[in-house]
Amino acid sequence: MPDLGVPRPGVPRPGVPRPGGSEPQWAPAGGVRFAGGVPVALVAPGAGLASLPAAVGDLAALRHIDLDGNALTTLPGWIGSLERLRVLLLYGNRIAALPPGLGRLTSLEHLSAGRNALTAVPDALWRLSRLRSLNLAENEIADLPPGLGRLRELRMLDLGHNRLREVPAEIGDLPRLTDYLYLSDNGFTSVPASLGRLDRLGYLNLADNRLAALPETIGGMTGLHELRAHDNRLTTLPETIGRLTGLRELHLRNNRLAALPEAIGGLRALRHLDLRGNPLERLPDSVAGLTELTHLDLRATRLSTLPGGLAELPRLEKLDLRWIKFDEVPACVRPLRERGCVVLL
Repeated sequence: MPDLGVPRPGVPRPGVPRPGGSEPQWAPAGGVRFAGGVPVALVAPGAGLASLPAAVGDLAALRHIDLDGNALTTLPGWIGSLERLRVLLLYGNRIAALPPGLGRLTSLEHLSAGRNALTAVPDALWRLSRLRSLNLAENEIADLPPGLGRLRELRMLDLGHNRLREVPAEIGDLPRLTDYLYLSDNGFTSVPASLGRLDRLGYLNLADNRLAALPETIGGMTGLHELRAHDNRLTTLPETIGRLTGLRELHLRNNRLAALPEAIGGLRALRHLDLRGNPLERLPDSVAGLTELTHLDLRATRLSTLPGGLAELPRLEKLDLRWIKFDEVPACVRPLRERGCVVLL
């Protein structure tokens, strides 16, 4: 299942000068880029390659390889001889294992191996201490070794759509993880308390798992601007969630929440709140403090009334109340509609 609402971040594709040398015969037309007559990039996405020509191993100056969307089933061990390589893009192939030689690519900054056939990650990967982005999504990975914590330069980590049984506590040892952390669609039942140490992370996706609770330490993730935890089994939210004062989007659709903590009113930057499909019986009065809120989705909840303070939310543009069996129309509906808010009943 794809992540909804937010596109997956692309890996930077650095520009390279026009060819100044002769292109190897094995290469797809225009696939080798040169600088000063020296091959520095192999760019051949979707070229139908079933294997990586051995001659690539002789191109010692290569800095960039893009083989997304080919038909590769293996990655040769000699890949480790390309010690200047900074970008390696292998998304959408059929690779079943990453070779130990990968650990010799000590200059590598971006590795994308999503949508392959990986079932495990070699320990050699944790030696890539300069990695800034790592995409292992859409594989069959069940376990991650604690070595993950050595990738201390990571800004973006995508582990979504795998079969992870648990999230290693060492994930909290990634101090530069700032952009994205995808853990969606795996199947784990908890996340470690160490997650709270990622105080610079902006986007966290925990959707489509089996989480019954979020850790109390989540309040330490003060850099979050978007949190997706929809389609889990959450029954409560920790009071510490109110410390996420920079949070702009909170997606909690299809959980088991019967109530929200009063601390929810502390999310003063919140713009989008999705509570659809929860057995909510009431909203705390503190939601009247969400003065930046523009969209509130309460569809298919068990609410019988709404706080009057909703009518005072100055930026609310859409309030979705469909599939709720109110005894009477909530008092806030009329004033909201009169000032232009779309209210769906």
